[in-house]
Amino acid sequence: MTQSLVTLLEHAERQRDAALAQQRRADAALDAALRQHEQLSTYSRDHQSRWSSAMRQSVTMPLVQCHHAFTDRLHQAVSMQSAQVDRARQVLTHRQSETLEAERRVAAINKLIKRRTDAVRHHQDRQEQHQIDERASRMAWNRLQEAAGHGG
Repeated sequence: MTQSLVTLLEHAERQRDAALAQQRRADAALDAALRQHEQLSTYSRDHQSRWSSAMRQSVTMPLVQCHHAFTDRLHQAVSMQSAQVDRARQVLTHRQSETLEAERRVAAINKLIKRRTDAVRHHQDRQEQHQIDERASRMAWNRLQEAAGHGG
């Protein structure tokens, strides 16, 4: 096996490992975005529930306006976090594709190395068999010559 193939394999393995690390970071970012989204959504539902209870009592118009403004900002935050989750999913999908491609490159190089190693081994086996056959042929020839020399 040539040193260039070993070097190529090492490089491909480093690329694969880096892609896998990026995929893990993207996965962690998605998890964090999902947790944040869930927290905001839960807070929004809890806030709405508390407000519904408060509405049973008399509330002033400025308080209602304040509630609506806060609720709008809260819905914006949930929407922005939903967009962040979508982006994190896209990044993760991209990173998974990169990792898969890097793994394919490593596998292809390993396959090439195996084929070349097998070809070298096959060539060596053929040479060895040829040498064995050659020695056997010489030995048979020598026996024939000896037999002819003694018989004559």
